[in-house]
Amino acid sequence: MKKSRYTLLFIATLLTLSDATSQSYADLHELKGFSMKAYYSPGNAERAKIIVARCDRAIKYVNGLVGFTPNVSLFILNSEHWKKYATFPLYGMPHYTDDKRLVIASEDNDFWKSFIPPLDQLPPDLATKIKNAYTTADGSMSMMAFFDLLALHELGHGFHQQGGLTMQRLWMQELFPNIMLHTYIAENESANLPALEAFPEMVVAAGTTGYEYTTLADFEKRYDNMDPKNYGWYQCRLHVAGKNIYDAGGEKNLVKLWKGLKENKEKMSDEEFATFLNKKVNPEVAKVQTGW
Repeated sequence: MKKSRYTLLFIATLLTLSDATSQSYADLHELKGFSMKAYYSPGNAERAKIIVARCDRAIKYVNGLVGFTPNVSLFILNSEHWKKYATFPLYGMPHYTDDKRLVIASEDNDFWKSFIPPLDQLPPDLATKIKNAYTTADGSMSMMAFFDLLALHELGHGFHQQGGLTMQRLWMQELFPNIMLHTYIAENESANLPALEAFPEMVVAAGTTGYEYTTLADFEKRYDNMDPKNYGWYQCRLHVAGKNIYDAGGEKNLVKLWKGLKENKEKMSDEEFATFLNKKVNPEVAKVQTGW
């Protein structure tokens, strides 16, 4: 089973099984009162409550749509505990350390800030969107608001991996969590849509110059072996597709895609898959394949 290898620019390798299975987390605090197990670095209780509460709401919301709840434990970690418990060394990228343990950064960091572009080099309307979406409470800029939402993308992987879905394609394996993420935010936290949409919109609007691979066939072949920035471009395209799919049918499209991928276990040809998506889910989903 493929692990999530999500990132916008940097992550380039699959995550491996952590030795955390033998750890007791004695140096972490447990956060109780939610449907999932959660642990956090001391001094980060308030931030942990915000992150876990959102994940808890998202799981309950999606369960209400598809009738399934994944078994996921959350770890909200500072940079020191990240070194001990995470499997991806760069602090700030949410990821699984195994099938059920999801690691999330508790603090703002240089990795998140590195994604902020020079605003004076952007078209004025796009620069305004970026500034409005990613300006923090103290007036500085960071991608914290975006990366916090990516934890829900990772939850999407928990849903399809543990829920027994046959994803058919690697691009669908990444598209499904983006559809789930966008659906949850649009339906429950619409004020956060700008933070979810602005960065992918900027990357896609910049075009394909400088990327070696741009087709879905390339994505299938090079999923584990391409330049991280190139991989990030694909993820931004899939973010935009997730928005378009939600806009075309709301939460119903997520439900129909879940049911279709769960019921159809046999590998489909490209033509069969496009027909299935067009007729059984929504033409906007099929368009990801046929109109890429």
